[in-house]
Amino acid sequence: MKIHEYQAKEILRKYSVAVPNGVLISEKSEAAQAAKKLGTNVVVVKAQIHAGGRGKGGGVKLAKTPQEAQKYAGDILGMTLITPQTGSEGRLVKKVLIEEGMSIVKELYMGILVDRESSQVLIMASEAGGMEIEEVAADTPEKIIKETVDPVIGVQPYLARKIAFALNLEGAALKAVIPFIINLYDAFVKEDCSMLEINPLVVTSDDRVLALDAKVDID
Repeated sequence: MKIHEYQAKEILRKYSVAVPNGVLISEKSEAAQAAKKLGTNVVVVKAQIHAGGRGKGGGVKLAKTPQEAQKYAGDILGMTLITPQTGSEGRLVKKVLIEEGMSIVKELYMGILVDRESSQVLIMASEAGGMEIEEVAADTPEKIIKETVDPVIGVQPYLARKIAFALNLEGAALKAVIPFIINLYDAFVKEDCSMLEINPLVVTSDDRVLALDAKVDID
């Protein structure tokens, strides 16, 4: 079962996985108030459909004022959004997520899935965040970190630290990503996920580590 981004982030919050603050709306008139509520200089207006590549299709916009957020929400709500994953028929946008903007210094990729060959849980991570992981795997497979998880002991701090060091994180960001990985695995197991993908996983200028986008498939 595929779920929307906002639903995926609600799941992650339950397990103390950091995600941006956001407000879900279904009417254009709600957008300006939602932007004001978030209180950031910039907000992101994001179409909620079951498909990736929303930005390429015009379904993700950066708004610098509440009025601009309202305009973009009006443009996106009701549109048929076509992305590489929707096919030519596209998907009708019925809901929009208004989310806090932030100063991003690094974009990473992190995914947890069941490896079909070994039937074990695999954590994949990469410094090539924001890109389609299939493209990274095809063009630069050496940029993908893969770690198998022992189901008996789960993700221990040493494994999380190994992944963090491989991602070239340091300081406060390194410390923050260790519980992030442990909690992400906890969510994967307890919610009976078949795949959990964070792309991008971002590091901000104030050393926060957050799931900027989240994709969850549940068995």
